[in-house]
Formats: sequence, structure tokens, C-alpha cells
Amino acid sequence: MSKESTDRISSSGMDREIEKKKWSPKRIAVIVSGITMLALFVYSFAFMDSRSTLNVDREKITVRSVHKGSFQDFIRVTGTVQPIQTIYLDAIEGGVIKNIYQESGALVEKGDTIITLSNSDLRLRVLQQSSAIYDQINQTRNSRLNIEQNTLSLKERLANAENRLEIAKSKYERQKSLIAKELLAEQDFLETKENYEYQKKRYKLIYESFRQDSLQSTQQLQQIDQSLDRMWRSLTAVQKILDRLIVTAPISGQLSTIELNPGQSITTGERIGQIDILDNYKVRVDVDEFYLSRITKGLQGTFDFSGGTYELKITKVYPVVENGQFKVDMEFVGEAPEGLTRGQTLRIRLEISDPSKALLVERGEFYQHTGGDWVYRIKDKGERAEKQDIQIGRQNPKYFEILSGLEPGDQIIVSGYSTFGDNEVLHLD
Repeated sequence: MSKESTDRISSSGMDREIEKKKWSPKRIAVIVSGITMLALFVYSFAFMDSRSTLNVDREKITVRSVHKGSFQDFIRVTGTVQPIQTIYLDAIEGGVIKNIYQESGALVEKGDTIITLSNSDLRLRVLQQSSAIYDQINQTRNSRLNIEQNTLSLKERLANAENRLEIAKSKYERQKSLIAKELLAEQDFLETKENYEYQKKRYKLIYESFRQDSLQSTQQLQQIDQSLDRMWRSLTAVQKILDRLIVTAPISGQLSTIELNPGQSITTGERIGQIDILDNYKVRVDVDEFYLSRITKGLQGTFDFSGGTYELKITKVYPVVENGQFKVDMEFVGEAPEGLTRGQTLRIRLEISDPSKALLVERGEFYQHTGGDWVYRIKDKGERAEKQDIQIGRQNPKYFEILSGLEPGDQIIVSGYSTFGDNEVLHLD
């Protein structure tokens, strides 16, 4: 065999193509690694908790349990002790203080004189008004006298006409019998007859005038009497105006006045003091306007004083709202405690509903942050807390009523949420 043939054979054997394997270990490892990473990504996206979280120190939060219990809607209010009745003293007429008979703080009886005032202008006006009324009374009396005199005059005329009629009638009757016997001249009889007819007509006219005048006079006299009565009452009232310069006690009680000194000027309508009845007390209470529709007469409240608990009830509601509050008056149920003084402040537990069973949780600062729409509920045996939507119903100074979102035995964070931000999950360390 030639050398050339030998070389071809050798060359052909060394250049043979080697077939590669498709699933090498390296390639398999890359694919498995990619699938694993994709699976982890899918798992974390679909199953892992992606909510925002915050680590919280367990010692810095307050946790309370939700439970069923008796709920009574009540509010804490503040009341001020006041006398059961107060009568104010206002100056009906102004003037200058002349005399002071009772000092502030004194116990007075009904009718006692407190101060007297002097007012020369008022006295002059009273004299002028009295004089004018006296003039009207005199004029009215004169009118009455004129009516009575006119009535008397008509009565006199009627009596005269009646007398003349009787004379004419008597003469007519006598001459009528004489003329029948032809013992009298016919001319004389005719004159007597005409005179008799005239006297009858005259009497009728005067009588009719007297009758009408009597009716009218009766009405006028009644009106005059009524006018005189009003004038006398007006005169009495005018003369009593001067009595207003004397300030007296309308009731018995303790007097309280402003600083009063002789010669001091007091204006008309000025309040100079008050008289308090000290037999009993009431409590004037300020209530937030939020409760206006729920506060009615008869609601009761309690307060503690000198080691005892005492009851009050609402007797009057003042619906006018001022500075976000309205007022009510409360009176004691039974005897008032001894030792109360006017102006003393009482802390009252005012009940605005009857007790009822409800799902309750203690009040906390969380309400200021969430408005009662959600809370952080403890889960996983206290390891974390998650946001939970809830609905709150009634509330009192101690409890919130839970309407939905929680069950008995659930625990929630009731302390403030201001440091938690918007995180939905809290990890409790």
C-alpha cells in the first residue's frame, strides 16, 4: 500500500464527528434552578403575606378582651348646686338710694323693706297725672249730673202733661153729659173737646220723648259709671307708682345684693340683687348638645358625696344651645345630703337608657384614630395583630358596644394607634 493511501486512511479516522448529548448535567441544573426561582416567585406572589408590617413592643400597648355584659348608656356631667328657687330683685323705677334697711347675706321675711329710693321727677309726674285724672273725674261727674237733670226735667214735663190731660178729660166728661141734656152751648163743648184731644196728643209726645230719653240715659249712665270706675283705678295705680320706690322682699329667704350705698343712683330695670329659698337645693347641669334629643324630664342620675350615693332626677330641660351645651335642672330624690353649699360642684352619672345585654369592650385611645371603624385584633396566640373592620353602637364613659366584626373572647389593642402608621399587620415582640 502506498504512503498516500495510508495517509488518507489515517486522516479519515481522526476527523470523525462526535455526536453531542442534548441533556447535559449542566444544562439540567440551569433549568431546574430557573424553575425553582419561578416557583418561589409565584409562591411569594400568590401565597405569601404582602401586607405592610411593623414590629411593636408588646409592653407599650394595651390589650383588652371583648365580652358580653350589661350595658347602660350614661354620661358623666358636672352640675352646680343652686337654691331650689331664686327671685330676682329689679328696680322697677329708677332713683337715688335714700335708705338701706337690709344688708347682703341677711335672712329676710316676705314684705321686709330692703331699700327706699328718691325720685323727684317721678313724684312730679305722679302729681300731674293724678291731677289730670281728677279733672276727668269731675268732668264725667258733671256729665252725669247733666243727664240726671235732663231726666228730671222730662219727668216734670211728663207729670205736668199728665195733670193737664186729667183736667181736660174731667172737664170733657162733665160737659159731655151737659151737652146731652142741652144744658151747655155747643161752642163751649167743642172747645173743651179740642183741648182734651190736644192734651192727649201732647201727653203721648212727651211720654215717647221721656221713654226714649230714659233708655239713652240709662246707657249713658252705665258708660259713665264704668268710666268713673276706670278713672278711680287709674288714679290708684298712678298713686301706687311711688310705692315702686320702696323695694321689698317678695319671699322669705337669704338676700344677696350688689354693693349699695346711700346716694347711689339706680337705673330703671337694674338688677340690684336676689333672694334665695334655702329650704332645698337643685343642681344646674351642663350637657353636651349631642345628647339634646335623648335628654327628657324624669331621667335619673347619681353622685357620691361624703361617703354616700344620692339620686337626682331631671325636672326641667332648657333646649337653648350655647357654646355647644344646653342646661337641665335636677332635683334630689328624697332628702338632699347635709353639708351642701350654694355653688358647690358635683360630678354626676346621668343615666340615659335602661340596662341591657350587649357585646362590650373597654374604651381606649384607638377610637380617636379610627373613629370606631376598625381595630387591631390579636391573632396567632398573641404573636401579631391585624386590622379588623368593626361597627360600634352605643357608648358610655367606660365601654363601647360592638355591633359587628368581633366575637366574645377576641382581644384587641385599645391603646393609641398614632405610632403604627398605615401598617396593616403588627408583629408583637
